[in-house]
Amino acid sequence: MKKSDFSKHDLSPAKGKVMSQNNSLRYALKFQGILWMSVILLMVVFALSLVMGQYRVPLEDTFRIVFSKIFTINRTWDNIQQAVVMDLRLPRTIAAVIIGAALALSGATYQSIFKNPMVSPDLLGVSSGACVGAASAILLYGSSIVIQICAFAGGLIAVAITLMIPRLIRNESTTVLVLSGIVISSLMSSIMSIIKFVADTDTQLAEITYWMMGSFAMTTFESMLPVLPTILIPMAVILLMRYRLNVLSLGDNEAKSLGINLRTTRGMFILCSTLITASSVCLSGTIGWVGLVIPHTARMIIGSDNKRMLPIAMIFGGIFMLVIDILCRTITAAELRLGILTGVIGAPFFIFILFRQRRQVQ
Repeated sequence: MKKSDFSKHDLSPAKGKVMSQNNSLRYALKFQGILWMSVILLMVVFALSLVMGQYRVPLEDTFRIVFSKIFTINRTWDNIQQAVVMDLRLPRTIAAVIIGAALALSGATYQSIFKNPMVSPDLLGVSSGACVGAASAILLYGSSIVIQICAFAGGLIAVAITLMIPRLIRNESTTVLVLSGIVISSLMSSIMSIIKFVADTDTQLAEITYWMMGSFAMTTFESMLPVLPTILIPMAVILLMRYRLNVLSLGDNEAKSLGINLRTTRGMFILCSTLITASSVCLSGTIGWVGLVIPHTARMIIGSDNKRMLPIAMIFGGIFMLVIDILCRTITAAELRLGILTGVIGAPFFIFILFRQRRQVQ
């Protein structure tokens, strides 16, 4: 063997290792850049959400009002401006960020568990069950707190029935689980139709319809605080365990060979995602497309590694939900419902994503 040939063969593993390190470094730098740009954009949209609306408050006065709760600032604003910013806009802005991030995280988790990019957070019937619970409370003239509790309970009951069906037929495959979710969602939709039929057309039916469309108009810190633990704690659990989603996406046999308890791990992710979705629905009503479109967008930009994709999806979800909420209260005199704009914007955007990824879909 010639010396040059020996050197070539001897350096090729080292060269490949260097190239691999360079690719990893570039990917890490790309993730950091996208992460910080997304955080900055989220902060900008957050500030705009506090400023924009039917009642205009100057940007400088808005910051003064918010930071006056922390620092001593000379008062240059009136009581109406303070009430608009602190009592109306700040709670719904914080809620929009949390709900958007929660639904995006839940959707991304479901898509990774079931290895299906077309899966959304209401796959197992949680949204349909929550709607039935809330509508039942409205039918019985329950207060807003009772409506939230019934919506949360309805979502959990629907998912519990969905999880029970595969055990009853002794087939706990993901396919049977998905089919069970479709069946329960259809059942809940039928029950919902019955509730609408017997509801009072002048009062209850309108309230049920408006609630199902989703809105942050009635969100306050008092209504938000009881729901936050069942949103934030499951979100933290998913983020801490997100590396296991990568293992589950490899397939059942590979996950078992790596020491993953499939039933326990998958059950933990389903439980956390269900709690997140049910809590989000009981706080803001039904909001579609966020858990389907946002994970696709994050995956298209940053890749399918859940350790990096999930945080990006959460930030994108918060930005998207804030933009939708701003549009709902600014483009018309009467405030629109969130579900209207998420469908109008989300459906064409999802078609665009599918067009961009048509080769992967095939």
